[in-house]
Amino acid sequence: MKLDITELGPTKRVLKIEVPEEEVSRRFDKAYAELNRQVQIPGFRPGKAPMALLEKRYAKAVEEDVARQLMPDYYERAVRQAGIVPVLVEIPPVDRLKIKKNAPFSFTATVEIKPKIELREYRPPNPISLKPDKRTVTDEQVNKALEALREQHAQLDAAPPRTALADGHYAVLDVEGFVDLAPLEGSQKEGHLHKVGAKTPVMGLEVDEHLTGKKEGEFVEISQPYPAGHPDQRLAGKTVVFRIKIKGVKEKKLPALDDEFAKDCGPYSTLAELTDKLQGEMERVLKKEIEDSYKDAVLKRLTDMHHFEVPETLIERELSAIARQHLQAKRRTRAELEDPAKRNQELKQVMEDNRPEATRRVKVGLILEAVAEKEGLTVEEEDITSEIERIARGIKVQPDEVRRMLEAGGEESRDELHGRILYDKALDFVYRHAVIQG
Repeated sequence: MKLDITELGPTKRVLKIEVPEEEVSRRFDKAYAELNRQVQIPGFRPGKAPMALLEKRYAKAVEEDVARQLMPDYYERAVRQAGIVPVLVEIPPVDRLKIKKNAPFSFTATVEIKPKIELREYRPPNPISLKPDKRTVTDEQVNKALEALREQHAQLDAAPPRTALADGHYAVLDVEGFVDLAPLEGSQKEGHLHKVGAKTPVMGLEVDEHLTGKKEGEFVEISQPYPAGHPDQRLAGKTVVFRIKIKGVKEKKLPALDDEFAKDCGPYSTLAELTDKLQGEMERVLKKEIEDSYKDAVLKRLTDMHHFEVPETLIERELSAIARQHLQAKRRTRAELEDPAKRNQELKQVMEDNRPEATRRVKVGLILEAVAEKEGLTVEEEDITSEIERIARGIKVQPDEVRRMLEAGGEESRDELHGRILYDKALDFVYRHAVIQG
């Protein structure tokens, strides 16, 4: 095999591949022998048709068949010989190529490759330096967490008789709308609990200012005019009078912050035990937040340290993944556009807006891939098992279910999982060798 390589830039190569004449002839002989056994030609027994007749009738089909067999085989050999890892391959269609028996066969493959990355220093004696994050869990934060727990365990009790509604009270309301003194169908609501001061509309009405100062058993009336062009003909050009009865007044009662409260919150004997548990959880969360912020700083430093051309193919793949995630989020909220044209336009805008981020992600991934290769980092079966268990906990299913989903996704899903684990390992390696100043 002859191979000529032409560079078209840092991430693009043209491979001109020539298959030897003897190999081409051997493949033609094999193809015609197989064809002779399969075809039925009048006047000849199976396998006895003259070669000249077969060539006259089937030359074009055999040529294309031989080319289809040779190209992937010799392309793989050329890639190995060139020592490259393609991310995109463009090979001319078979019907545009010329191949003949007793002659070499040449074709070209244009490939986009991952850039060669010269890693800069990221470990001692020249590690990445990080600014210290000195955040701690304060007593004030712990107290706020305890107050949030009190809110969760609060009860609504009836307020003392003749209590006037004020911000923070809860009103139990019966609401009914009238048009021309007649009840309006669909405008009734009974026993509606409304927090005064929250400015939450009731049946589209702002009611807080009307309720303030009112007592249990009293009524308020709110007039709501509707324009002549209102789509509901019952309301068009009419004024609806909403009659609201204050059926009850309630107050939120917070539990005392004592040992009994702690027992109600879980398996705690004392308030001190609950407080220690809360503080420990908050410190664990903060530690993770600080570690994540350090790793973000490491990624930014790695990106700033390395300068290379990012293959456009990998950027487009990342943008496609971002677009898929956008669509999935839309489906979860049932907000996906039904109009295909509008949906395509929206996805196009999403990809345009996210191009810088996609480029950054690809660049970071290539750098960490180079780190993993340099440091000999690998993905072991226990790493895969651990990641599957982590995913299962996150989506609240059994690990076997996650494995089935991965298997259903095929090789692409397994490669994605493998790449994510290796990415995290490489990032963790660089982070552990970084130095926090002070």
